[in-house]
Parts: sequence; structure tokens; C-alpha cells
Amino acid sequence: MKRLLLLALLMGTSALLSGQTRVHSVYFGGGSYYIDGKQVQDIETFLRSIPNIEHQQITISSHTDNIGGAEYNAWLSQMRSQSVISQINKIDLPLNAPNVVNNGQLNPLFDNRTLDGRLANRRVDIIIEPILL
Repeated sequence: MKRLLLLALLMGTSALLSGQTRVHSVYFGGGSYYIDGKQVQDIETFLRSIPNIEHQQITISSHTDNIGGAEYNAWLSQMRSQSVISQINKIDLPLNAPNVVNNGQLNPLFDNRTLDGRLANRRVDIIIEPILL
């Protein structure tokens, strides 16, 4: 799954993965869990573009870079997840409760030794997958 997410990120902030899995990434400034107005609109546009969203599972997977301590980054990851969930809850759609994975600085997809890598790791991925019955 990690490689699929990397592929999705390389293709853009919203991407179709294998089958019907879709990913949209929300990016943050260093040490921040603030979501700007443009990204709020992008979240809504992304979710409204999913057909039969009531039959989809949402996973919120948050990440940080490795600047700061592990405990701080775990907290920051949780706050980023909560910010995205708060925005999702404001959208009038029949959504299932999301699964939440707070990675903190663990499991980076990008190299934290570079500025570009740290910027790419400061994100929350909204992952949409069909619910398998």
C-alpha cells in the first residue's frame, strides 16, 4: 500500500489507485494543523466527486516530518487528523465514520533529509476505498 500511496502522490494530490481506491492529500506548514480555504474547498470537491460515497470507507492517515521530538510529532499528527475530520464533518454527505491512522514521524514516504521530502511528509491522506461485503 505504501508504494501505491507514493504513486498517487507522484501523480498529484488526488489520484485513482488500484481498483476504486482514491487518495487526496492535504498539506500543512511546519508545526501547523491549519487548513487554508483552498484546501477546504479541495476536500469538499474530492469527496463530492466520489460516486456512492456511502458505500466507501474513509481512512485518515496523518504524517509529519521528523523535525521536533517523536512525542510532539505524534500530537501534531493527531491534531492534523482532527482538523481534516472537522472539515469533512461540515460537508453534507452520507459518510461512514473514518478510520484514523496517526503516523507522526513514523513511516515517511519521502526523505526527511531534504526540504522537499519534509514538505511532502507534512500531510494528511484521505483514502477512500470500497467497503467489501
